[in-house]
Amino acid sequence: MPTKPPRRPLAMGDFSRADGARHPHHPTSYEITDQAEIREVRAVRRIGRQRAAASAATGVVFCSCGDDDGTAHPTPESNRLLDPLSPEGIPARHRDRWAAAAPAVLREYAGALAGGEEEPAPPHGVPYAVVFGWLGTPRPEPRDAAWLLAERGPWRLLAGVGTEELAWAVRETDRAGLEGAVRFFASEEFTTRHPKRRRVPDTARDLLLRHARSHRPGDLAVLERRLLRTPDDRIRRS
Repeated sequence: MPTKPPRRPLAMGDFSRADGARHPHHPTSYEITDQAEIREVRAVRRIGRQRAAASAATGVVFCSCGDDDGTAHPTPESNRLLDPLSPEGIPARHRDRWAAAAPAVLREYAGALAGGEEEPAPPHGVPYAVVFGWLGTPRPEPRDAAWLLAERGPWRLLAGVGTEELAWAVRETDRAGLEGAVRFFASEEFTTRHPKRRRVPDTARDLLLRHARSHRPGDLAVLERRLLRTPDDRIRRS
């Protein structure tokens, strides 16, 4: 018996509240891919269409503002479901799932970001090798409402860290961590540093280039240009 193909993701735009409040880490656009959540959104859209039709029948103008589904005009149902600040909403669910998937030692920090804290205190004593692993862990839904948060969390912890500490973390991390480390060292966050802060010992440099060559070839040329060598490999734990 033929089966229906899965529905395409729903592309969601920015959600504007009447009071102008915003979740500080929520993206301005995202996708909903979960079939149950898609059904929920379609249900509130049906409510919007029904109310638009009822208003039109009574001569009351219901502005759908170009939205064919009639939901650009907020309803209590759509607010509860789609408002990033709603604890019952789909964006909050996505953020909570992301926070729950963080490494145990970083879960409290991830939860603070997911909950809307602008500048949560970074965790103490967490090795940067773990943060690299957090950044490099594949995400099955990279465009859901947590996708920007999933980038922002580890990036905030790595920004400003000294290159020597990061290079030591490269030595200690696993394969997922090397994936995250390559992404970080090839990023603008690292490549805009002063040349003296881009000097990486050969041990860490070779690990990064080897992983990029095998798994992220698009980053290889950037790493080869930007990972400057140190005179010798003298990194020591403090």
